[in-house]
Amino acid sequence: MRYGYARVSTKSQNLDRQIVELNKIGVDKIFQEKESGKSFDRQQYRSLIRTIKKGDEIIILSIDRLGRKYEEILANWQLITQKKCCDIQVLDMPLLNTKTQINGLDGKFVSNLVLQILSYVAQKERDNNKIRQAQGIKVAKEKGIKFGRPKAYISNQANEYILKAKNHELPVSQAIYKSGLSRGTFYRRLKEYNNEEYERTWISKSRNKASKWNIKGNT
Repeated sequence: MRYGYARVSTKSQNLDRQIVELNKIGVDKIFQEKESGKSFDRQQYRSLIRTIKKGDEIIILSIDRLGRKYEEILANWQLITQKKCCDIQVLDMPLLNTKTQINGLDGKFVSNLVLQILSYVAQKERDNNKIRQAQGIKVAKEKGIKFGRPKAYISNQANEYILKAKNHELPVSQAIYKSGLSRGTFYRRLKEYNNEEYERTWISKSRNKASKWNIKGNT
């Protein structure tokens, strides 16, 4: 049996082009779905894997229709070709066809080799992107560029309500309403006040201890 597999990532995308190409080459059945390629835990893909038997063939338009990460693609490729003893054909990449002989080399061997190379290249590109990103961030910080969400402006009046909630002079729900702040901003500032108070208390205690030690040391 020859099975086609067609996939797009979102509901708004169209499967027609893949289905037309699969029908041109001739398949007995097409498994199709609109799911992200981040994971292989996809309903129609799982159904396809359960359906195939030894000697069957899976045909896809391009390798990224199978999945997004080459490490996982390679693992599933080996599952299909070695454990399930089935063939795979990728229409837009003739080297990825386990049924062909290329200069006397077995198609499964060539396909595995190509996937290993693609997996390596993809990993190197990810590593290089991380390095470039880190370098870019470092340069930007040296220029004084700040990252992250800008700190929300809190008026003096809003601060008064935060302090009242902190000192238990006003219920938190009322303080949030009267301050006009979002719940998240209110609690973040309240936490900052509590941390500042804790830090002041800790510094004060530390200084008192140090003072006592100095007195004892001089007697």
